Amino acid sequence: MVQKFEFKELELKGAFLIKPFYASDDRGGFIKDYNVDTFKANGIEHELKEIFYTISKKGVIRAIHFQLVKQQAKLVRCVSGHVYDVIVDLRPNSPTFGKWLGFDLTGENMNEILVPPFFGHGYLVLEDSIVSYKCAEVFYGEGDSGIMYNDKDINIQWPFEKIGGEKNLIISSKDSNLMSLKEYKKLLGHGK
Repeated sequence: MVQKFEFKELELKGAFLIKPFYASDDRGGFIKDYNVDTFKANGIEHELKEIFYTISKKGVIRAIHFQLVKQQAKLVRCVSGHVYDVIVDLRPNSPTFGKWLGFDLTGENMNEILVPPFFGHGYLVLEDSIVSYKCAEVFYGEGDSGIMYNDKDINIQWPFEKIGGEKNLIISSKDSNLMSLKEYKKLLGHGK
């Protein structure tokens, strides 16, 4: 049996929308969302070093996270529920620096996003959800950082209406105190 994945490179080069292999029969279903050889055959180097899951309530926002050192490429999939997933290109010399893309990831559609190194990543939880992360680098606490979800320069259009408005947002104190894109540029030495 051919185990077919579908790979679509996004306009933010290096990022991919991936439809994993899925088979079903009278017993239920089988999902394979990662295979090192299949990924390599499609030009994607993504060797796993760490896998973890987040369990989130509706209304939670996990802001635009990244690591300043030991950049962590991630393969992200919503295992159950529904999240509005956002990636932001934070590569210093990229022609799409500061641009973002958003995707509905659900347990039903099974779509996953390959988030490259030097990208920010976050999501708004639209239904109670479990999200899996298959990472090509281990979490490095000293380099953990991020940009505010409501940064004016990035201007992400979050679907807050789907949680009854921004007033229903659940945000951690850490995510309430992240840097701005301007501060990130200064950190890179790119001026104002």
